[in-house]
Amino acid sequence: MAILLALVSMCSTFLGGLVADRIGDRKRLVLGLAAGVMLGVVAFDLMPEALEHDTRVALGVPVPLLAAVVGFFTVHIVEQTVALHTGHEDEFGTHHHDFASVGLVAAGGLVFHSFLDGLSIGLSFQVGAATGAAVAIAVISHDFADGFNTFTLTTLYGNARTRGLAMLTADAVAPVLGAIVGTFLKVPAQFVGMYLGYFAGFLLYLATADILPEAHAGTPSKAPLLFTLLGLGGMLAIAALGH
Repeated sequence: MAILLALVSMCSTFLGGLVADRIGDRKRLVLGLAAGVMLGVVAFDLMPEALEHDTRVALGVPVPLLAAVVGFFTVHIVEQTVALHTGHEDEFGTHHHDFASVGLVAAGGLVFHSFLDGLSIGLSFQVGAATGAAVAIAVISHDFADGFNTFTLTTLYGNARTRGLAMLTADAVAPVLGAIVGTFLKVPAQFVGMYLGYFAGFLLYLATADILPEAHAGTPSKAPLLFTLLGLGGMLAIAALGH
């Protein structure tokens, strides 16, 4: 049952990525929506899960929060090192074209997160069918957003459409592999929590420092903001339904 539900999650991921691929010229709306979804994933999904899995405290601060700060500054330092940011938001597309690895790293993080989603389905069915079904519903719901963001992030940083589709395929297959592994193997909870915190900081930087400025570049418009709020609200609704 866990693997079957993971296959449904795979279809949901593909659907999200294909929607992102077909949007076309409405790039600013796509970016606004993606930023909102990413912020929602950080606030309503990744950080709560991180704090639940890893309860350790260092220097008076929960370890996942420290990992989030490290994740945030990892991207910032890398971008500053290669002099990506020149202070001209309208050059976003140009200077990011030369740094496609950022998109691949971000998409790779989403792929790993999707693997953990499938792992969670497999492990939860070891607890009970009702628990497994509840976790699977939550995973299927937000994997649409994962697929959307995986394709958007990969192509946003200058990667070709074919590479975006390849990362989307990896993201779609990942929960199935995770569900299979979750039937036999248990990942240490502290490692999972610390990683999720780190990746939350990574996504937070991309959403606020890169994607939102690009969504609002050019002619002033309220539409990207509305789509950002729509993405954020959608993830809040998914989180509420998942609990």
